[in-house]
Amino acid sequence: MSGNGEVQESLRSKGIEPGDSVEVTSADGRIVRGILMPHHEFSGEDIVTIKLESGYNVGVHPRSSKDIELVSKNDKSSMQIGMNKIATSSVDSGKADKNLPRLSIVSTGGTIASYVDYRTGAVKPVVSADELARSVPELFQFCSPKTEVLYSVLSENMRPENWKNLAEKVAEHLNSGSAGCIIPHGTDTMGFTAAALSFSLSNLTGPVVLVGSQRSSDRPSSDSKMNLMSAARLAIDSDLAEVVVLMHSTTDDTSCSVHRGTRVRKCHSSRRDAFESVNEPPIGFVQDGKIFLECAHDKRKTGRVQADVKFDDEVALIQFYPGLTPSKFRKSVDGSRGVVVSGTGLGHTHQEIIPIIADLTNDGIPVCITTQCIWGSTNLNVYSTGRDMLTAGAIPLGDTLSETAYVKLSWVLGHTSDMKKIREMMLTNMRREMEERRSL
Repeated sequence: MSGNGEVQESLRSKGIEPGDSVEVTSADGRIVRGILMPHHEFSGEDIVTIKLESGYNVGVHPRSSKDIELVSKNDKSSMQIGMNKIATSSVDSGKADKNLPRLSIVSTGGTIASYVDYRTGAVKPVVSADELARSVPELFQFCSPKTEVLYSVLSENMRPENWKNLAEKVAEHLNSGSAGCIIPHGTDTMGFTAAALSFSLSNLTGPVVLVGSQRSSDRPSSDSKMNLMSAARLAIDSDLAEVVVLMHSTTDDTSCSVHRGTRVRKCHSSRRDAFESVNEPPIGFVQDGKIFLECAHDKRKTGRVQADVKFDDEVALIQFYPGLTPSKFRKSVDGSRGVVVSGTGLGHTHQEIIPIIADLTNDGIPVCITTQCIWGSTNLNVYSTGRDMLTAGAIPLGDTLSETAYVKLSWVLGHTSDMKKIREMMLTNMRREMEERRSL
């Protein structure tokens, strides 16, 4: 238990340790009883963290160092409360067993890589590799974690330049001997980052697993630990060598799904099973530490991992809607070197927008078409609107997800400005992002 303040010293002098039942009288006179949780860097020295009977944690400011009493000792070195195991000692990431497989954890931020500041009640991201390693000490039982905090940002603040740095960092870790790489990431834009890494990384020697959580670590329903532990098992024990997203399969703690990085979408704002594989089933599952890969997947390769991080940032992603006038559309794509239009149904836009598509393609600006439907594919050969869009030079991308299409076009434009080559690359299935046939 870290912390050097008067309260922490009082706990040590009384022999009170994390996992013990305690009673604390707060500064405002309230009495709080529960399980003492470990102290961490984001809690003030005068704050003690108590897990209540309900399973929730609360930060308590004692009236004085004397107002903390031991109710009962827990004679175990650790204890299980719900899905959260409370370690009674900190973990030194520098003392990992070097004989175990090396696992790289490159954090970008998000709820999964956060602690709760019980002084303010806010969730804060970890700011050092050691804190990240200590958050799930059980990892040290089967792997040797090599941890790094590359970014500490909310996922909505991720930009293409972050993708580039992240891809290069992942390649560096894998090329240094890591069996796999885990990327703790915020869930809101995880699909974009997964797609970006899918296109920029090649010759993978191990899996690259993006993992997040929908519930913060102080909540009894938190999914962070199970997701991270399952991601670690997948990275160490599987033959997989793709960029994937791993998240809860259901709202309970049954299993975690392994979604291909170019085929995954966040479909719910808050449920623990928010992520779905679109137009194909998940690659597999991780349940109770066991891995079940049920679909075709790329397997580990030898040699060096390559990071091709040429992206063109000037790509627009536009969702068509009935009020999208030609003038609004022009303004939305002004200055873009590539455009992805998420059309209705089979990929349609208003007839009045089609001449603008023709103007753009004639000027050497590719316009790619996806469907804003969750499942299914574009098909511009069925109705007259679609046929006119084809004549205007639009490139229909089949069942490619809109966010994946946006990332792919950005990557393609980073490599060529030749319209013929752009069309060829966009219609090529590079990372299993499109299929002509789909399983029902």
